[in-house]
Amino acid sequence: MSGKEHFDLIVRNASIIDGTRAPRYRGDIGVCSGKITQIGALDKATADTDVDASGLIAAPGFIDAHTHDDRLLLSAPDMTPKVSQGVTTVVTGNCGISLAHLPAPQHGAITPPLDLLDGDGGWFKFPSFRAYRETLEAQPAAINAACLVGHTTFRVATMDRLDRAATPAEIAKMRGMAHESLAAGAIGVSTGTAYPAAAMAPTGELIEVSRPLTEFNGLYVTHMRNEDDYVTESIEETCLIGRTLKVPVVISHHKTVGTRNHGRSVETLKLIEQRMHEQPVGLDCYPYIASSTVLRYDRIEQSSRIIITWSKPHPEFSGVDLDEVARRLQLSRAEAVEKIKPAGAIYFMLDEQDVQRILAFEETMIGSDGLPHDAKPHPRLWGTFPRVLGHYSRELQLFPLETAVYKMTGLTAKKFGLRGRGVLQEGAHADITIFDADTVLDAADFQHSTRPATGIATVIVNGAIVWRDGKPTGARPGRVLQRSA
Repeated sequence: MSGKEHFDLIVRNASIIDGTRAPRYRGDIGVCSGKITQIGALDKATADTDVDASGLIAAPGFIDAHTHDDRLLLSAPDMTPKVSQGVTTVVTGNCGISLAHLPAPQHGAITPPLDLLDGDGGWFKFPSFRAYRETLEAQPAAINAACLVGHTTFRVATMDRLDRAATPAEIAKMRGMAHESLAAGAIGVSTGTAYPAAAMAPTGELIEVSRPLTEFNGLYVTHMRNEDDYVTESIEETCLIGRTLKVPVVISHHKTVGTRNHGRSVETLKLIEQRMHEQPVGLDCYPYIASSTVLRYDRIEQSSRIIITWSKPHPEFSGVDLDEVARRLQLSRAEAVEKIKPAGAIYFMLDEQDVQRILAFEETMIGSDGLPHDAKPHPRLWGTFPRVLGHYSRELQLFPLETAVYKMTGLTAKKFGLRGRGVLQEGAHADITIFDADTVLDAADFQHSTRPATGIATVIVNGAIVWRDGKPTGARPGRVLQRSA
């Protein structure tokens, strides 16, 4: 052994998967001041804290590429749904939805889909991204956050009506919000033109509002305008915006929706791969055949099954199938939707072969897209990462474990510009997840959607243990991360 002989923390006897797709190897990991300072044989070294990883995998902490955890970081800072599955960093502010930048506290009816973050409006109290970031830094969570700001939030803050394109003056105001947010540390702008609140925003509006991304080398991240019949056209719009602004784009939760579009992932992945040769493009995916969002009419006929996740006027229907809701109310499905809105739902409308094909695509990152404030959330909130490791890698052998880890660590850090994250290397930040490769598996399902996964032994964030012995430790070492070029 050479170098420092005493460490703050040592992970001993681990099988190390370093987040680069390199083959695993045996070793110890020494941590000082929140960083990995030495990897090797440290059997003679001492530490303030020893973590025995005999028989276990030590991997970089998982990075959730797509979350709606903006509020959860503040309202439940132990972040149990995430640390219990090995996540150490979340990307927030997706789908055009972020807590900032609203000019004043919002109360009462909240414009969908902003109600996915808070249906009552009390959390929409941050007049700027800087105010949100400073609050998060003053009240740190257990894990790190890399934050996007949402175009739909800008629209709600700026426009008197959302069923039209923004005027030049409104665009200028939103562009100013984007500039201020990026200058204060936001990593990019997200859009959600699939939702009515932003559906009338033409491509030109998206470009002009997002124009500060060019100055700050920020990311354009999008829940695209369409993921079913016009999915390829939406990919092309996304890539056009990226080329125009000369910035990287990320396609959120890529999928092909509805029975008539099953199998089209062959076509969409070919197009995405082609565009990747021309410009920086990323994509993420969740490992389920069901999606989850606000309750919408246009999803009824595309879905084989719909489960209500929450309903403001009828909370008793949380977790109940829409068909059963309609039966109890003695209404048609369409009438029942109108009766229980505003509400959220899980939609079974994807094809398993498409999910596997997208997951296996070399450049696909892993994102949960979980909705933590649903009364009956989609199980992906608690199970995404162990499901990839256990079900898709170990059981189905869709890809080796080293590849699975890379998709949720090194690849994500590279695409989002999170320097020093996503790898186990000397000098990197000490975000480490220790798990049992033979037992790791999601336990949450559509009936019991908040059960913690099995096989996650210890989770370390910035050198501090945040999950151990099946429960959070109470440590809150999380940081707000910024993007590096």
